[in-house]
Amino acid sequence: MKFLDQAKIYVRAGNGGAGAVSFRREKFIEFGGPDGGDGGRGGDVWVECVDGLNTLIDYRYQQHFKAGTGIHGMGRNRSGAKGKDVVLRVPVGTEILEEDNETLIADMTEVGQRLLLIRGGNGGFGNAQFKSSTNQAPRHANPGLEGQEKWIWLRLKLIADAGLVGLPNAGKSTFLASVSSAKPKIADYPFTTLHPNLGVVELDGRGFVLADIPGLIEGAHEGVGLGDRFLGHVERTRVLLHLVDGSGVEDPGDAYRIIRGELEAYGNGLDEKPEIVALSKADALSPELREERLASLEAACGHRPLILSSASRENVETALRMIIRAIDKDKEEAANEVPARPEEGWRP
Repeated sequence: MKFLDQAKIYVRAGNGGAGAVSFRREKFIEFGGPDGGDGGRGGDVWVECVDGLNTLIDYRYQQHFKAGTGIHGMGRNRSGAKGKDVVLRVPVGTEILEEDNETLIADMTEVGQRLLLIRGGNGGFGNAQFKSSTNQAPRHANPGLEGQEKWIWLRLKLIADAGLVGLPNAGKSTFLASVSSAKPKIADYPFTTLHPNLGVVELDGRGFVLADIPGLIEGAHEGVGLGDRFLGHVERTRVLLHLVDGSGVEDPGDAYRIIRGELEAYGNGLDEKPEIVALSKADALSPELREERLASLEAACGHRPLILSSASRENVETALRMIIRAIDKDKEEAANEVPARPEEGWRP
């Protein structure tokens, strides 16, 4: 299945049905009077968060969604039925934005969450509604109101506990494949990963979701390379594992600073998340070169980084345990946060 994390679609609610102009005509009933029924309400447009989806590929092939029109009213005081609703089913983690692609309408983060996006138009009144003592035979009815319409953006941000960041070819996909059942594409050239990947990691009876995104390069926030559009998939993570290639770059410290600069330029709190720094592909380094590049990375990040090798499994479980501890700590801090109480004004 092709991964699609952004889609622009058009939605329109149904028009209301028109009211009816009708009069009761029966034998032996001299003054039947008006009996036109009301029109039905137009269908609404709903958004529902469902399980079993992890991409917006359904909205690649259909971009227009229109709810049903309300049924017109009829004689004998028969009201029209409501138009058929349209339900947009989206995966967990989908953001709904206005046409400007900036104004957030809703964030769908839980299975079963439903949102009434736009309402259908009201049905028109039939002529029975206009009967009065001074107008006992009204010959007019209201048309139904038009339904609302708009263009919206759907943007998927994967929900994961931990995320992998780093330059292209830093060993992120290899690490994900070694610790989970995910099968990302792995090759010895940059930008092998073109779409985010998710894997479920299990260790010591614990499990968490790990996200791997395409590599960043200097200037990604300005659109260089694949840009920074995939960074949205690690916005919801609790901790980042920053992998720095120990064998492919001469100065790991400089590689670390490039990624940190891109995270800061992107914003949205990514540069403030807990970070575990690791020198990857350590199995390809001699002892002397390992210490040299470890010292360069330590000077850049300000603490002793982890030496990691997905091929030889060196410190892989240590890295996973560090991630689990960081996740638990973040959950504990979130649970202990006391929401700020609004200031109470004067009251008698």
